Amino acid sequence: MTDQPTGADAPRRFLFLNASVRTDGNSERLARLAAEASLPAGAEQRWLRLTEHPLPPFQDLRHTGDGRYPEPVGHERTLLDATLAATDLVFVAPLYWYSLPTTAKLYLDYWSAWFRVPGVEFRAGMAGGTIWGVTALAGGDDKADPLIGTLRLTAEYMGMRWGGALLGNGTRPGDVLRDERALIAAKSFFAD
Repeated sequence: MTDQPTGADAPRRFLFLNASVRTDGNSERLARLAAEASLPAGAEQRWLRLTEHPLPPFQDLRHTGDGRYPEPVGHERTLLDATLAATDLVFVAPLYWYSLPTTAKLYLDYWSAWFRVPGVEFRAGMAGGTIWGVTALAGGDDKADPLIGTLRLTAEYMGMRWGGALLGNGTRPGDVLRDERALIAAKSFFAD
């Protein structure tokens, strides 16, 4: 979100952060359907599977030494750069115990470090972007309230827009493709 063209003519860049441990799971299938059907014309898309970019356990260094974090390297650098390059972050995250999967939560924990990396200006770089959520769950939509709340409050804290959540019902692989309500919603989910 830094060093990007501004205005109505600027291309939108969607970063899909797949937090599922299952390849081609229900959340991913639903997100891919939504991207195919409703991304704005000219929008770019990048898909990253968080399990393929593992991060070590987060360490809180805010009150250690000068409170600064070292320059990110490896997978952390890849995720930071991809995050800052995006105008729209899409959390593709199945509902695990009423919340985000571990990989997505760990990724968000690293945002605390990125606030404190000299020269990154992470909060300013994220301001004005949009956070979205796509999730598959078993049961009623209200079970996803904690996951949705996490993403919505993160957007609010960062000065970002909350784009909304696309929910689909499904447990076994491919189940979401039988959720007619979710398939209809996917057709216009990312549309302006």
